[in-house]
Amino acid sequence: MDTDAYVYTSYIRTTPDELWKALTEPELTRRYWGVAFETEWTPGAPMVWDEGDRSTADLEQVVVEAVPGRRLAYTWHTFTPEWAKAVGLDDEVYGVLSRERRSTVAFTLEPSGDNMVRLTVTHDGLEPDGMMRGLVGEGWPAIVSSLKSLLETGEELPEPPR
Repeated sequence: MDTDAYVYTSYIRTTPDELWKALTEPELTRRYWGVAFETEWTPGAPMVWDEGDRSTADLEQVVVEAVPGRRLAYTWHTFTPEWAKAVGLDDEVYGVLSRERRSTVAFTLEPSGDNMVRLTVTHDGLEPDGMMRGLVGEGWPAIVSSLKSLLETGEELPEPPR
Protein backbone atom coordinates (compact mmCIF):
# COMPACT_ATOMS: atom_id res chain seq x y z
CA MET A 1 0.00 0.00 0.00
CA ASP A 2 1.30 3.44 -0.78
CA THR A 3 -0.75 5.69 1.46
CA ASP A 4 -0.07 7.05 4.92
CA ALA A 5 -3.73 6.75 5.99
CA TYR A 6 -6.11 3.96 6.90
CA VAL A 7 -9.81 4.87 6.64
CA TYR A 8 -12.71 2.83 8.00
CA THR A 9 -16.40 3.80 7.90
CA SER A 10 -19.34 2.29 9.75
CA TYR A 11 -22.97 3.21 10.29
CA ILE A 12 -24.20 2.95 13.86
CA ARG A 13 -27.78 3.17 15.11
CA THR A 14 -27.24 5.84 17.76
CA THR A 15 -27.01 9.60 18.14
CA PRO A 16 -23.89 11.77 17.73
CA ASP A 17 -24.01 12.57 21.47
CA GLU A 18 -24.17 8.91 22.50
CA LEU A 19 -21.34 8.01 20.09
CA TRP A 20 -19.25 10.89 21.47
CA LYS A 21 -19.76 9.54 24.99
CA ALA A 22 -18.70 6.08 23.83
CA LEU A 23 -15.51 7.53 22.33
CA THR A 24 -14.58 9.61 25.37
CA GLU A 25 -16.00 8.16 28.60
CA PRO A 26 -13.60 5.71 30.31
CA GLU A 27 -16.27 3.29 31.51
CA LEU A 28 -17.44 2.85 27.90
CA THR A 29 -14.09 2.79 26.07
CA ARG A 30 -12.85 0.16 28.50
CA ARG A 31 -15.84 -2.08 27.64
CA TYR A 32 -15.40 -2.27 23.86
CA TRP A 33 -11.67 -1.48 23.57
CA GLY A 34 -10.04 -2.37 26.87
CA VAL A 35 -8.56 1.14 27.12
CA ALA A 36 -9.55 4.18 29.17
CA PHE A 37 -8.23 7.65 28.42
CA GLU A 38 -7.28 10.14 31.10
CA THR A 39 -7.56 13.58 29.48
CA GLU A 40 -9.56 16.80 29.44
CA TRP A 41 -10.68 16.31 25.79
CA THR A 42 -9.52 19.78 24.75
CA PRO A 43 -6.98 20.47 21.98
CA GLY A 44 -3.45 20.21 23.30
CA ALA A 45 -4.46 18.30 26.43
CA PRO A 46 -2.17 15.39 27.32
CA MET A 47 -3.57 11.86 27.18
CA VAL A 48 -2.74 8.90 29.36
CA TRP A 49 -3.69 5.51 27.95
CA ASP A 50 -4.84 3.25 30.79
CA GLU A 51 -4.91 -0.42 29.79
CA GLY A 52 -5.73 -2.38 32.89
CA ASP A 53 -2.61 -2.68 34.99
CA ARG A 54 -0.42 -0.33 32.91
CA SER A 55 -0.54 3.29 31.82
CA THR A 56 1.24 4.94 28.93
CA ALA A 57 1.98 8.65 29.25
CA ASP A 58 4.11 10.77 26.92
CA LEU A 59 4.26 14.49 26.16
CA GLU A 60 3.49 13.74 22.49
CA GLN A 61 0.25 11.89 23.32
CA VAL A 62 -2.21 14.76 22.99
CA VAL A 63 -5.72 15.65 21.94
CA VAL A 64 -5.54 17.31 18.51
CA GLU A 65 -9.21 18.20 18.00
CA ALA A 66 -12.36 17.82 20.09
CA VAL A 67 -15.73 19.04 18.81
CA PRO A 68 -18.35 17.15 20.85
CA GLY A 69 -20.73 15.12 18.69
CA ARG A 70 -18.78 15.92 15.51
CA ARG A 71 -15.04 15.23 15.52
CA LEU A 72 -12.33 13.87 17.79
CA ALA A 73 -8.63 13.45 16.97
CA TYR A 74 -5.56 12.53 18.97
CA THR A 75 -2.03 11.31 18.51
CA TRP A 76 -1.47 7.60 18.81
CA HIS A 77 0.13 6.09 21.90
CA THR A 78 3.82 5.71 22.55
CA PHE A 79 5.20 2.19 22.16
CA THR A 80 6.89 1.11 25.36
CA PRO A 81 8.58 -2.18 26.27
CA GLU A 82 5.83 -2.75 28.87
CA TRP A 83 3.11 -2.32 26.24
CA ALA A 84 4.92 -4.66 23.83
CA LYS A 85 5.26 -7.34 26.50
CA ALA A 86 1.62 -7.00 27.58
CA VAL A 87 0.32 -7.49 24.03
CA GLY A 88 2.76 -10.30 23.28
CA LEU A 89 5.12 -8.60 20.82
CA ASP A 90 8.65 -9.88 20.48
CA ASP A 91 11.66 -7.55 20.61
CA GLU A 92 12.03 -7.38 16.83
CA VAL A 93 8.42 -6.32 16.20
CA TYR A 94 8.57 -3.84 19.08
CA GLY A 95 11.76 -2.39 17.61
CA VAL A 96 10.15 -1.85 14.22
CA LEU A 97 7.03 -0.22 15.71
CA SER A 98 8.98 2.06 18.02
CA ARG A 99 10.97 3.43 15.05
CA GLU A 100 7.89 4.29 12.98
CA ARG A 101 6.65 7.87 13.11
CA ARG A 102 3.83 8.81 15.47
CA SER A 103 0.44 8.67 13.81
CA THR A 104 -2.90 10.36 14.51
CA VAL A 105 -6.41 8.96 14.64
CA ALA A 106 -9.52 11.03 13.91
CA PHE A 107 -13.17 10.13 14.38
CA THR A 108 -15.71 12.01 12.27
CA LEU A 109 -19.35 11.70 13.35
CA GLU A 110 -22.06 12.61 10.83
CA PRO A 111 -25.81 12.17 11.32
CA SER A 112 -27.21 9.80 8.69
CA GLY A 113 -30.97 9.41 8.63
CA ASP A 114 -33.14 8.67 11.64
CA ASN A 115 -31.15 7.84 14.75
CA MET A 116 -28.06 6.76 12.81
CA VAL A 117 -24.50 8.10 12.66
CA ARG A 118 -21.85 7.60 10.02
CA LEU A 119 -18.56 7.10 11.86
CA THR A 120 -15.39 7.51 9.84
CA VAL A 121 -12.11 6.56 11.50
CA THR A 122 -9.06 8.00 9.76
CA HIS A 123 -5.73 6.84 11.12
CA ASP A 124 -3.08 8.83 9.30
CA GLY A 125 0.58 9.70 9.40
CA LEU A 126 1.33 5.99 9.06
CA GLU A 127 4.45 4.72 7.34
CA PRO A 128 3.38 3.49 3.89
CA ASP A 129 3.78 -0.30 3.98
CA GLY A 130 4.71 0.04 7.66
CA MET A 131 3.95 -2.48 10.36
CA MET A 132 1.61 -0.12 12.22
CA ARG A 133 -0.49 0.36 9.09
CA GLY A 134 -1.05 -3.37 8.94
CA LEU A 135 -1.94 -3.56 12.62
CA VAL A 136 -4.50 -0.75 12.49
CA GLY A 137 -5.99 -2.38 9.38
CA GLU A 138 -6.81 -5.37 11.58
CA GLY A 139 -7.56 -3.47 14.77
CA TRP A 140 -9.97 -0.72 13.74
CA PRO A 141 -12.62 -3.03 12.20
CA ALA A 142 -12.66 -5.11 15.40
CA ILE A 143 -12.81 -2.06 17.71
CA VAL A 144 -15.51 -0.30 15.69
CA SER A 145 -17.56 -3.50 15.44
CA SER A 146 -17.48 -3.90 19.21
CA LEU A 147 -18.36 -0.20 19.67
CA LYS A 148 -21.29 -0.60 17.26
CA SER A 149 -22.50 -3.69 19.08
CA LEU A 150 -22.28 -1.95 22.45
CA LEU A 151 -24.28 1.06 21.27
CA GLU A 152 -26.90 -0.96 19.41
CA THR A 153 -27.38 -3.90 21.76
CA GLY A 154 -25.86 -2.88 25.08
CA GLU A 155 -23.22 -5.62 24.82
CA GLU A 156 -19.72 -5.32 23.44
CA LEU A 157 -18.20 -8.14 21.38
CA PRO A 158 -15.72 -10.54 22.97
CA GLU A 159 -12.10 -9.62 22.28
CA PRO A 160 -10.96 -11.34 19.09
CA PRO A 161 -8.15 -13.86 19.45
CA ARG A 162 -4.64 -12.53 18.75
